[in-house]
Amino acid sequence: MKLKPVDLRPGFIDRAVAVFAPQAAARRMAARVAMANMQRAYEGAARGRLTEGWIATSSSADAEIAAAGRVLRDRMRDLVRNNPLAAQAVQVLVGNIVGTGIRPRAASGDKALDERVNALWREWSARCDAHGHTDFHGLATLAVREMIEGGEVFALRRLRRERREAGRIPFVIELREADHLDEAARPASREASVRQGIEYDASGRRVAYWLFDEHPGDAALGSAKLPRSQRVPADRVAHLYERQRVQSRGVPWGAPAMRALRDLGDWQAAELVRKKTEACLVGVVFGAEEAEQGVAPSVVDADNRVIEAFEPGLIAYARGAKDIRFNQPGSGTGIREWLQVQMHLIAAGFRVPYALMTGDLSQTNFSSSRVGLNEFRRMVEQLQWNTVIPMFCEPVWDWFVEGARLRGLIPVDARVPAEWAPPAFESVNPLQDAQADLLEVRAGFSTIAQQVARRGYDPEEVMAEWRRMAEQMDALGLVFDSDPRRVTKAGLHQADAPAPADTD
Repeated sequence: MKLKPVDLRPGFIDRAVAVFAPQAAARRMAARVAMANMQRAYEGAARGRLTEGWIATSSSADAEIAAAGRVLRDRMRDLVRNNPLAAQAVQVLVGNIVGTGIRPRAASGDKALDERVNALWREWSARCDAHGHTDFHGLATLAVREMIEGGEVFALRRLRRERREAGRIPFVIELREADHLDEAARPASREASVRQGIEYDASGRRVAYWLFDEHPGDAALGSAKLPRSQRVPADRVAHLYERQRVQSRGVPWGAPAMRALRDLGDWQAAELVRKKTEACLVGVVFGAEEAEQGVAPSVVDADNRVIEAFEPGLIAYARGAKDIRFNQPGSGTGIREWLQVQMHLIAAGFRVPYALMTGDLSQTNFSSSRVGLNEFRRMVEQLQWNTVIPMFCEPVWDWFVEGARLRGLIPVDARVPAEWAPPAFESVNPLQDAQADLLEVRAGFSTIAQQVARRGYDPEEVMAEWRRMAEQMDALGLVFDSDPRRVTKAGLHQADAPAPADTD
């Protein structure tokens, strides 16, 4: 067998490399991509034709919020102002998280001290708003609403103007929106760093916030004064926001549903215009033949007047009209189903049940609604105990206790923690739930105090009121079926019950 001589003419090898090298490189690249996809073992991480448009970044949460935070806040506020679904979703969340108020109760272990502190709290919390509009529970409601709608809110501890008045807690609370944070602020020293208006020390601990005294948006009211930011120490600020990643600031809760809300609103507006247009034009009178019509670029009526607007019941005449054709409105089937699917997506983006956001209970029954409410309430309790109480309620309580110490209203070395009682959820089946609570107490799974606190009341106050009422009933010789000392659960008289007092 003869071997063909190798062509060693000048340029032959270069031409061969130019032809075959790109093909070999492409094959190697395809093999590496296939091998990488097999190593990932996650379809969501695969790269190919079907995922070409999937753009994802590996930036930090703070970098993403810095780039998109302001736009998200502005758009979310616009939706809440003008979109009924967004407004209702925010109201449902605020109503369930705060309700009538998250109430504290002093728990130092010293009964006399606790009663003193609780009395001071009732007096101070009724007038703790720096602007004088509401009480502590109203501030908590507004703070949670700002967190949901704007992503975050700042509560500032400020001295009272009448701080020299004796017997008064010298602090009040002022709320400021996320827009008050000066994102362009610079650190005052080399040891500190400022990111998005929050100052950190060398160890990464928050030491101050750079906040505008006035809202930057007040310029729209004609104010010629430019807002200037001031450094506020971190121990005077309570920053309330939800942490979904390791992040320094929050984002509006409805961010996943913004596009869906906007698209649904645009679709509803377009559909309404289409229906109005179909209802306006009833019929058009045409000529018998195209040549006889002589239709001009504009439509005119019988008096040769140009028709520039449609109105209900309109019949338009073309030139040389000899025939009439009536409008055929399009079918509206499937609109309700499509709307429900879109609203389900929006409700999921806001993390609220569909029925609570829309008021549509046609597709629910007792069991399904209870299952959905249980999951929603579990999420609300998580937010109350993991976000609102530690990031807003506890700092305000600490400021209150510190103010009471400074004024000498309680001992300087007194440590007075608080037990918080969020509002109780409305029972779907009150009788069944009450029976379950009673069984838990009788079995020792919980105490009466815990059951009272779950309903948003102070167990000490309830017990004291119960004792006063029992003594008053005994003094008047009254026996009620609700008195377990005298009447059994079955409604029978207790054999060993003390005799009622003789009123004669």
